Amino acid sequence: MLDRRSFLRCAAGALALPQVLLPAEPPKLKITGMRVLRLRFPGKTARKRNAIIESGGGPPGMTYLEVETDGGIVGRSIPAGGLHTVEAEVFPRIVGENPFYVERIWDRMYRLNRKPVAKGDYIRAMGAVDIAVWDIIGKALNLPVYQVLGAFTDRVRVYAAGGYYEDGKGLKELATEMDGYVREGFRAVKMKIGGEPMQVDAERVHAVRDAVGPDVDILIDANNKWNAYNAIRFGRMVERHNIYWFEEPVEPDDFAGCAEIKHALDIPIVAGENEYTRWGCRDLIEHNCADILNLDTVIAGGITEYRKIAAMASAHHIPVAPHGSPFMAIHLLASTANTLIMETYPAVESKDNLALPLFPVKDGFVQAPTKPGLGIDPDPEVVRKYKVG
Repeated sequence: MLDRRSFLRCAAGALALPQVLLPAEPPKLKITGMRVLRLRFPGKTARKRNAIIESGGGPPGMTYLEVETDGGIVGRSIPAGGLHTVEAEVFPRIVGENPFYVERIWDRMYRLNRKPVAKGDYIRAMGAVDIAVWDIIGKALNLPVYQVLGAFTDRVRVYAAGGYYEDGKGLKELATEMDGYVREGFRAVKMKIGGEPMQVDAERVHAVRDAVGPDVDILIDANNKWNAYNAIRFGRMVERHNIYWFEEPVEPDDFAGCAEIKHALDIPIVAGENEYTRWGCRDLIEHNCADILNLDTVIAGGITEYRKIAAMASAHHIPVAPHGSPFMAIHLLASTANTLIMETYPAVESKDNLALPLFPVKDGFVQAPTKPGLGIDPDPEVVRKYKVG
């Protein structure tokens, strides 16, 4: 126990140590402008389809939302639609705000226009703005966003999302594709189901299991194609292949059906990518719909909102696995304890995205970015060459 004299000596010694000076207040920045950067690259994307829609066939490209500040820092995000809404409705509500007041910004965007737009393009627009604001914060502090948020890890598990339906793509081609991802370093692969008769899709799953072997996780995604009865039928057909998860088996608002599937199968059920905000997440949890939540980083309302969703899920012992662009989602996975695995699109990103390089994959994991902010800024030469509009 210290006596008074010893205590004073210790206190004097502590005062003599070099002091770490912390800023008394956030940097004085103001949001001043917004613009959209569109890039179009040469060639055409492959035509592909999932259970409900066909995509591809046009020129590859990339769109950024850019939020400007009076300090010259530009925050960027990769939006998921709603750009007109950003310009017309969202941005006027936050111009002049300090980006470090990110909770105030999110609340201001939501509260001033929430009643008619609890879901849809307005929330997507909010999400894109919120993510760009976090990019500003990271750049201002010269830190990656996941470290600003409070790092949990710098190494994130990933899966390769592929296995789409394509003309001329049979079992052999599907197996070759999935085996290729494993050779690239992935230890988990995702494939589409629901676009062919059940027996055909079951054969596709069997072919993938044969191709990747017993130690690689297989994820299946029905894109909301079935009702509960048919989803359960299919799940029982493929359970023997040790499926890692069964994603979006029914319509997003079929809470009862999703819960029925969850209780009928021994495959973890994933839902949430079409939900918005913590209130949509609350509904999924209260209806006991899913073993894993995969809300989209942008659609859910951005990084600020996703952290609340992850905390809510954690309180119910539910892991989260963000859907959508890995370049933004990785910061959530690296800063949250109850995240599971990250979606990547190697077949698309390796061929069609000249603005952002792929994360190198080793033994099923990628390293978190080290650049300040999100680390998604395009190469200036790429912008000069491929900017449109």
